[in-house]
Amino acid sequence: QQSGRKYNLFLKRRLRIDKRHQSKDSIFFRDGVRRIDFVLAYVDDLNKEWEKKLERRKEFESNLQKAGLELETEDKKESEDGKIFFVKIHAPWEVLITYAEVLNIKVPIKENDIPSTVENPLDCMLFPLRLPEKVMHPEPDYFTAPFSKDKQELYLINDESTFFSPSVRNRIVNYILTRCPYGTEEGKKKFGIKRLLNNGTYTAAYPLHDCQYWKKASDPNCDSERYTLYMEWACFLRFYKEQPLDLIRKYYGEKIGIYFAWLGFYTEMLFLAAVVGLICFLYGLFTMDENMSSKEICDPAIGGEIIMCPLCDRDCEYWRLNTTCEASQYSHLFDNVATLFFAIFMGIWVTLFLEFWKRRQARLKYEWDLVDFEEEQQQLQLRPEYEAKCTQKKRNPVTQEMEPYLPLTSQAVRFCVSGATVLFWVSLIIASMIAVIVYRLAVYAAFASLMENAQTLQPISGLLTPQLATSVTASCLNFLIIMILNFFYERIAVWITDMEIPRTHMEYENRLTMKMFLFQFVNYYSSCFYVAFFKGKFVGYPGAYTYMFNRWRNEECDPAGCLIELTTQLTIVMAGKQIWGNIQEAIVPWICNWWGRRKARNNPENLYSRWEQDHDLQTFGALGLFYEYLEMVIQFGFITLFVASFPLAPLLALMNNILEIRVDSWKLTTQYRRPVAAKAHSIGVWQEILNSMAILSVVTNAFIVAFTSDMIPRLVYYYAYSENEDSPMSGYINNSLSVFQISDFPVRNEPKENPENFIICRYRDYRYPPDHERKYLHTMQFWHILAAKLAFIIIMEHVVFVVKFFVAWMIPDVPTDVKAKIKREKYLTQKILHEYELEKLKERLCQGDKRATEKEFIATEGRMELSRAM
Repeated sequence: QQSGRKYNLFLKRRLRIDKRHQSKDSIFFRDGVRRIDFVLAYVDDLNKEWEKKLERRKEFESNLQKAGLELETEDKKESEDGKIFFVKIHAPWEVLITYAEVLNIKVPIKENDIPSTVENPLDCMLFPLRLPEKVMHPEPDYFTAPFSKDKQELYLINDESTFFSPSVRNRIVNYILTRCPYGTEEGKKKFGIKRLLNNGTYTAAYPLHDCQYWKKASDPNCDSERYTLYMEWACFLRFYKEQPLDLIRKYYGEKIGIYFAWLGFYTEMLFLAAVVGLICFLYGLFTMDENMSSKEICDPAIGGEIIMCPLCDRDCEYWRLNTTCEASQYSHLFDNVATLFFAIFMGIWVTLFLEFWKRRQARLKYEWDLVDFEEEQQQLQLRPEYEAKCTQKKRNPVTQEMEPYLPLTSQAVRFCVSGATVLFWVSLIIASMIAVIVYRLAVYAAFASLMENAQTLQPISGLLTPQLATSVTASCLNFLIIMILNFFYERIAVWITDMEIPRTHMEYENRLTMKMFLFQFVNYYSSCFYVAFFKGKFVGYPGAYTYMFNRWRNEECDPAGCLIELTTQLTIVMAGKQIWGNIQEAIVPWICNWWGRRKARNNPENLYSRWEQDHDLQTFGALGLFYEYLEMVIQFGFITLFVASFPLAPLLALMNNILEIRVDSWKLTTQYRRPVAAKAHSIGVWQEILNSMAILSVVTNAFIVAFTSDMIPRLVYYYAYSENEDSPMSGYINNSLSVFQISDFPVRNEPKENPENFIICRYRDYRYPPDHERKYLHTMQFWHILAAKLAFIIIMEHVVFVVKFFVAWMIPDVPTDVKAKIKREKYLTQKILHEYELEKLKERLCQGDKRATEKEFIATEGRMELSRAM
């Protein structure tokens, strides 16, 4: 009986193969002529809403056909799992030209005859990084004009089936799908594929990839652009090659193209920052042995004789300064003269990056026909959710049509709830950061006693100090908390943005962007701000320490400074985020797709069709690019806001971004359904966020150099307090440590044991000794150093800001040659259009059209002359 079942199944499959006669890569209807522009999928489940869903689908599909679209349904028996129906959609020529005019789509009218820019003499050196010309520029450059049905003979229409690219076709079909009605429910008119997806009427809606990514399509009419993108762009072995931006734009649309253009440009600019950062790091490495502070700390006759006060109450013991020898040497890697140079350099670099990106963006706007682009109607039109939830209507002063609107009182309530929610989550981050600080304070004593008594840790006790162990474990714990809070807040941010009911898609994206960025900013950077600007600044002094919640004594910096701890914090959070991000972006979708396709691997090739293959892939989603931008902008913050503490941060970012470009391209090409093409002429609100972070980075780096590093105290000592002309920095360590008399310890602070009967101990501060009349008060040197720090911040900020604004003023946002090309193209396009109108008018005159008067002919010629003159 079982073998009989298998035989029947075999016959059934054979019949299906014979019936279809189609390759699994087919992107056409059964007739092999009409291209599939979009696919809808649904499961015909017999639940309580089955009839309602069936009625919605019938009405929706009927209205699609009334709009001119052609449909072809694949029965569930034809699908791989026998459960899913597929509705294939084709947009005929008449529909395409109608909506091309509605969407103001630009189409070619003449091949561009403007000579290309003079070749760069360095191009021959960059040849190994270049891709083939056919890949970089898949189609010729044309003069374009907005499509008009009345002027079809003006455009270069060689073949109606290929005149509009697949990305333009799916954009037009998506425009119709998002506005097509499907009935009236509860007295309200319902429309749009998004709502049908949300209520389960359809399970998926997507345009098709043109072929499998690992091999070309067997159909000669298919361009196999997906295969080309995979081989030349998404392949990891091509990491050193340039990106085929024109092909990306052609296949995925301008919005995705502009993201990869920005990411590629950012990565290119990081190369310069990474090289300079590496040079600064190597300077610190090569001058490590010449560092007088480290020498004095490591010297048994100096550091070995300096007894330091305990770092915690009661349980911690007195310790000798030379136990931090290795830590002080490693601190010099990042805390040296090169730190100041690199902080100033990065302040200028970020300006160069933003200004040159504006120029690159202007060039792309010209090359991609986005010069006169205004946000397309799909972005500016009302969101379906807004129309559904806003029952009241008022007249639009521009269109004079009745539109739904949200009353002011309702808006105020929603904004209050939204603001309170965001404030609560930001407070939760601050509370978690305080919890980590409490952890640091609580476990320090445990680490100190453990490392002192554990014999196994003796060999590494010089390197792994209690401060470093506490810092590393606290950083790891902080990173874990960041990831957990981030996971929950992403969903909360979407929920509260939906609750606000933004009017347009652009408004929705901008609001969500600001909420997510504010949260991520506090979430990722709060711990770094704490270490950079608060740790060790409010400690007090022995006998009068300051306490958190009157219980835990505030942390002190290592005698070598807090900069090494900031470096540790930055490295763990930044590297951890990048590693986790790549795992989340690449491995998770791959596992999901592998699990979804596990059954299909056993099926004959012809049974697993192109639409079924794409159905089993992950959905990129409307917010897919949003998360990509957010990830990169947070990284941008790490390499600008705190770069003075870690010159290798740009190098880490560069290595990550080289991988990121290939991971993003790989997952988009192989693991996700083809996104609907969308237009964009810039990176949007992210540009303003980057500008704000660039300005803030100057301030934070000035404060890091002044207050977190030891550069200013060393310079003050060098010029004002050094007594050794031959070696000006000798004696600095002794000068930077104050003296405390152990007998002045209150019972709360005094260590339990003092086996060597020390009389005095030293601590990091500038205070008078116990035998001075101003006992334990700040010395004049403290105020000199504070004044020098404040003066340095003011001078550095003003110098960097002046240079930044001068550079921004010197570099025009639009390159001169691009300006000339834009003017030239506008003139030639107008000339072509006017000549066309003149020819049409002459034809009408010759045919005796009375409406074509001589005055109209003269006016048209006059307009041409005026255009030439301008």
